[in-house]
Amino acid sequence: MSRPHLRIFPENYSVPLSSSRQSNNSSRRLSPFAHSSSVKSPVISFCVSGRPRRLSGPKKLRMAPPILSLALPSETGRVLSIQSHTVQGYVGNKSAVFPLQLLGYDVDPVNSVQFSNHTGYPTFKGQVLNGQQLWELIEGLEANDLLYYTHLLTGYIGSVSFLDTVLEVVKKLRSVNPNLVYVCDPVMGDEGKLYVPQDLVSVYRQKVVPVASMLTPNQFEAELLSGCRIESEADGWEACNALHDVGPSKVVITSINIDGNLLLIGSHQKAKGQPPEQFKISIPRIPAYFTGTGDLMTALLLGWSNKYPDNLDKAAELAVSSLQALLQRTVKDYIAAGFDPQTSSLEIRLIQSQDDIRNPQPIFKATRFC
Repeated sequence: MSRPHLRIFPENYSVPLSSSRQSNNSSRRLSPFAHSSSVKSPVISFCVSGRPRRLSGPKKLRMAPPILSLALPSETGRVLSIQSHTVQGYVGNKSAVFPLQLLGYDVDPVNSVQFSNHTGYPTFKGQVLNGQQLWELIEGLEANDLLYYTHLLTGYIGSVSFLDTVLEVVKKLRSVNPNLVYVCDPVMGDEGKLYVPQDLVSVYRQKVVPVASMLTPNQFEAELLSGCRIESEADGWEACNALHDVGPSKVVITSINIDGNLLLIGSHQKAKGQPPEQFKISIPRIPAYFTGTGDLMTALLLGWSNKYPDNLDKAAELAVSSLQALLQRTVKDYIAAGFDPQTSSLEIRLIQSQDDIRNPQPIFKATRFC
């Protein structure tokens, strides 16, 4: 059998049917795919061995259906998410895509890596996507007019070449939709330790931060990007201000440890030159270590901040409340299974917490900075 391909037939082209299926008419006429009454487009039909493939029905030839996420977009948006992927467990796209879908978004994932499991296990196997392969995917989408997105979400990126390609993706997407919102989780390290190449830090600081719409660093990452040492709440606000000066209108430092107290600090500069609205949320400490929580938190912040575009503190309240409910359930379930949750990193109970994601109880409240 020859390789399947797309064949474009002009309007009024008659396609002979096979002799085994011919009716009284020796041919059937294909209807044009007209996008409007005044403009007629060619008929596109999937072909195998040079003949149009019957998509349904014994005698009808049909086109491929439209992409409904483009033809009938959701009220929330269409997200391209470039992150890692694991077969087992919930990190990267596995931690971000499902929550965004629950919140009503169409999400197209690109897996920057595909591993059997996260790297905290004794071993892992899999593949790493390089920059050229990422760009080939973008070219494939562009060739089929599928590049309209309202949001771009990026997480862990392990090489400068891949990050440079992501920057080209941002340009390409904004050439299609100038209002694209780019939400960047600049995954570089934690608690003073880098787990990406040092060269990535300067690329994030000089090239990524200026084009991002929202940044969601942790304390260590915020220090790297802003150049500010964060040892107090005031330092956190100043780090946010420094990042606003470079580009993003929204900054959420997802975890700051101040004298043993865990805080989220958020800042929204609604217009350049105006002072930002800033807030904090106190977060309880849970004596356990979890994987995938940063990826989930950024996805939740994207989801809720788009629903409340002028109220970042409310979006953060809902995101934190969802995450904390999920973490409490995760700990409870490990204890029920007879496992001490303090002895190892825990896989989050994402599926079991879908009600808390879709309809969170806003238990954790924001306090405005005056």
